[in-house]
Amino acid sequence: MNRLQGHIEHLEVSGDLSLVTVFLQGDLRMHAIVIDTPKSAPYLALKSKVALLFKETEVVIGNLIEPHISIQNKIEGRVESIEQGKLLSCLSIQTAVGEIRSTISKAAVLSLKLEIGTKVFAMVKLNEVMLSPL
Repeated sequence: MNRLQGHIEHLEVSGDLSLVTVFLQGDLRMHAIVIDTPKSAPYLALKSKVALLFKETEVVIGNLIEPHISIQNKIEGRVESIEQGKLLSCLSIQTAVGEIRSTISKAAVLSLKLEIGTKVFAMVKLNEVMLSPL
């Protein structure tokens, strides 16, 4: 499980949903959509410190050519390690906000020509990010 820390910078509420923008170190931001509001979850407040949690299997890896896709959470990094299995590979990506781990297919590693030192984007859909108060 990936775990990053930051503080809530912006909240947008509609019904029982909140779109949360979290400011991370390195002047980066990530977004999460949660089925909670400041009324039902008091930690959803501006400047509240939170942890962002997301599974390794939810991290999409792409090359540094600016991808024109709907994923808002894009963090630039460099491949630090590759644990290659028969079907899946586990990557460690070093970023300005710390290590992010990703599990992708071995075929994707080969297709993207990933190796130690390759610069990549680690991307996570906002509905795959969970928030936890600190």
